[in-house]
Amino acid sequence: MELCITNSTRILNLNSLNRTGLPLSVSLKNSTVEFMNQNYFNSQKLSSFSRQIHLYLHQPQFHRSPVRIFASSSSSVALGPEKDRLPADIEVTESPEPNSTVRLSVEVPEAVCKDSYKRVLNELMKQVKIPGFRPGKIPESVLVGFVGEQNVKKATVESILKRTLPHAMTSVTGRALRDSVRIVTKFSEMEKNYSSLNSLSYDVLVDVAPEVKWNPGNGYKNLKIVVEIDNDIAAQQAAEEELRRRHKSLGSLKIVTDRGLQVGDIAIVDISATTIDEDESNVQNIPDAETKGFHFDTEDGDKVLPGFLDSISGIQRGETKSFRLAFPESWRQEHLRGVQAQFTVECRELFYRDLPKLDDSLAGKLLPGCTTIEQVKETLLQKCREVEQTAKDQATDNAILDQLYKMVEIDIPQSLFEEQGRQLYGAQLLQMQAGMKLNEQQLAALSSPKAVKEFLENQRENITNVIKQNLAVGDIFKRENLQFSTEDLVKEVENSIAELKQQKQEYDEDCVREQVQDILEGAKVLEWLREHAEIQYITR
Repeated sequence: MELCITNSTRILNLNSLNRTGLPLSVSLKNSTVEFMNQNYFNSQKLSSFSRQIHLYLHQPQFHRSPVRIFASSSSSVALGPEKDRLPADIEVTESPEPNSTVRLSVEVPEAVCKDSYKRVLNELMKQVKIPGFRPGKIPESVLVGFVGEQNVKKATVESILKRTLPHAMTSVTGRALRDSVRIVTKFSEMEKNYSSLNSLSYDVLVDVAPEVKWNPGNGYKNLKIVVEIDNDIAAQQAAEEELRRRHKSLGSLKIVTDRGLQVGDIAIVDISATTIDEDESNVQNIPDAETKGFHFDTEDGDKVLPGFLDSISGIQRGETKSFRLAFPESWRQEHLRGVQAQFTVECRELFYRDLPKLDDSLAGKLLPGCTTIEQVKETLLQKCREVEQTAKDQATDNAILDQLYKMVEIDIPQSLFEEQGRQLYGAQLLQMQAGMKLNEQQLAALSSPKAVKEFLENQRENITNVIKQNLAVGDIFKRENLQFSTEDLVKEVENSIAELKQQKQEYDEDCVREQVQDILEGAKVLEWLREHAEIQYITR
């Protein structure tokens, strides 16, 4: 399994070399490729499950001490635009680096360098036209003098890199993360080496699939999970509230003229509040507790500050009441917890609901297709149970995933960190674009290298945890030999592609397939973990 990476940071773009090996747009300095292209954004549309990173997790680990290997002249790795046979073996020394990175020190023998030099001359011979000489019959000295000795050397070094790098990568085949290869030896040093010794040496860094270490070992098999469930998702309670809401929507509001506020009414009030202090000079307004024209439904009294409803009970239109209340320690706004406040409430309007009698005659209006109130209640209860189960399953999955990343130790490669971070940032931009309709200038500013870099730094811990979760899930899928049917894969791929076509978005079918496979694998792992974990549900 491999990463489906649409963009990356590269140091050497092998595809920028043409057949002659002449320098085109090769740069041996870091150049960040802009990640926000159309294919990237399209690929994000599929992520209904946290995207799993597909890697070869169970390849043999490389030795901790440098080991010398020899890449055969008949071997090749398709990293460049074409495969090539070398006239001699190159020598490669592999040694580990931090962050799941491998250093490959490559020694290119003289025979390969000479052969590459001849190839460059042959290509130049076909393309360069010099007055007085027939094509292909130009003496070497004349040709080199015409093109420039330095340019020929540059082209030869590039040709050597293009031909030998795929062979050098043989030892990390199956472990290397796509687009993580970077040549770290300066081009000027390679030119100097080639000019003086007629041979070439260079170092390559490549990120490899990180090892997943469980602490404790196989700890995922004995998960103990505590899942907090909101009161609001209790099916029976939710169904009753939904029935009341629908019933109320069929009623009309009428002005209260002969009494004060009571439960069931709706009051339009202006609210102000100040802190309470013996020193009146220290009294301050509480802006977060102030509002004008607030529509207060007394049936939602349990959702406001405790004691608020009781304090204004009986208030009449045009009347003002003042009272003291304390914000509870569990209040959602931390800066108000425990604060003693003096409230002033003015009632501007007061309404009561004129509701029709709740009987079978209302069934079709409450829920189309129903003929009795009992049928309405049963249907609403069934729907609320489905919502309750979905919320419960989601809360369980979240609790399991939160537990997983704490149980694994992973040396995360930088390229993998940046790729995952860019995906998260791209998804965030998609949401912002959908919700705020950003213009091109705003989108350009938010997608600038500076903005992306700041996001990666600010969200380092979160990105790291997501990667750990993804790799842990992938590791469990392999360890437990979990599978999903080919039919499910084909069906989901077809559905995803159909959705993308409907939205008139471009897509890469291979990338769609990989992401669908990720989702299916993740779902299988979570299903397996739910079955084997010890799960306790508590209500908050």
